[in-house]
Amino acid sequence: MTTIGILSLVIAFDLLMAILRRNKETTVTESAIWTVIYVSAAIAFGILMPNWVDSPTARPEFFAGWLTEYALSVDNIFVFVIILSRLKIDSKKQQLVLLLGIIIALVLRGAFIAAGAAIISRFQSVFFIFGAFLIFTAIQLVRESGHDEEVKESKVETYLKSKGASTFTIALISLGVTDLVFALDSIPAIFGITKDPYIVATANIFALMGLRQLYFLLQGLIARLVYLSLGLSAILGFIGVKMIFEALHSVGVHDVAGIEIPHVPLAVSLGFIVTALTITTVASLTATRKDGSEIV
Repeated sequence: MTTIGILSLVIAFDLLMAILRRNKETTVTESAIWTVIYVSAAIAFGILMPNWVDSPTARPEFFAGWLTEYALSVDNIFVFVIILSRLKIDSKKQQLVLLLGIIIALVLRGAFIAAGAAIISRFQSVFFIFGAFLIFTAIQLVRESGHDEEVKESKVETYLKSKGASTFTIALISLGVTDLVFALDSIPAIFGITKDPYIVATANIFALMGLRQLYFLLQGLIARLVYLSLGLSAILGFIGVKMIFEALHSVGVHDVAGIEIPHVPLAVSLGFIVTALTITTVASLTATRKDGSEIV
C-alpha cells in the first residue's frame, strides 16, 4: 500500500503541473526529459523490487509486465492522436485532457486488476478464456496492421455530440473509454506473465504514469511505427499460448497425443517481449522516412 500511495502522489503532482501549465504547450524537450525520468524510475523500481517483495521472480516478472504494458500504451497513444486531432483539441489543453483520461484509466484498470486477481485465485481454468482472447486479439491486430488514418467517429462521440457535450468533455470520455477497451487486452496479458496483484498494479501504473509526456514525444514519430501492431500481435499471441499451456497444466493435462506440454520459463517470456519490440521498432524506423511515408 505504501508503494501505491507514493505512486498516487506522483500522479497527483503530475495532475497539478498539468493544471498549472494548462495554457502552455508541452515541448518535445520537456517531454523527453520527463519520459526519461519516468522510465528510469520504473527501471530503478524493478531493480530494487526484490528488497521488499519476497519472490525470486519478482524482478523479471515486473520488467516483462511493464514492457508489455508500455508497448500497448504506445499503441494506445496512436488512438489518442487520432481522437484529439479529429476533435481539434487545442495543443495547450491536450496535456490536461490526456492526464485526466489517464487517471480515469488507472481507476478502471484498478477495478479490472482486483476482479482479475479474484477470479484467477478461484478459477485457474479462466486462463483458457484469457489465452484464447489474447490469441484472438493478436489475429485481429495482424488483420488491422497498418493503421488507417481515416478512423470513423465512434458511437460514443456521436452520442455525446447529440447531447450537446463540450469538445473537452467528449475528448475526455473518449480517451477513458478507449483505454478501458485497451485494458481488456493488457490486463489478461500481464496476468499471463505474473499472478501477483502487486506486480500487476505497479507495472500498469508505471506504464501509464508517463503516458502524457510520451504522447507529446511520440506525436511526430508515431506515423513511423508501422510495424508496431505486428510486434504487439506476436507478444499477445505468445502470452496467449503460454496461458493456455499453464491452464492445461493446472487441470492435470501435461501432454497431448504423447507430446509434452512445455513450461515456458519467465526468462524466455522476457526475452521474447524485448526481441519482438526491438525488431518491430528498428524495422519500422528503417522502412519509413521522417514524414511516415514508406521508403521504396
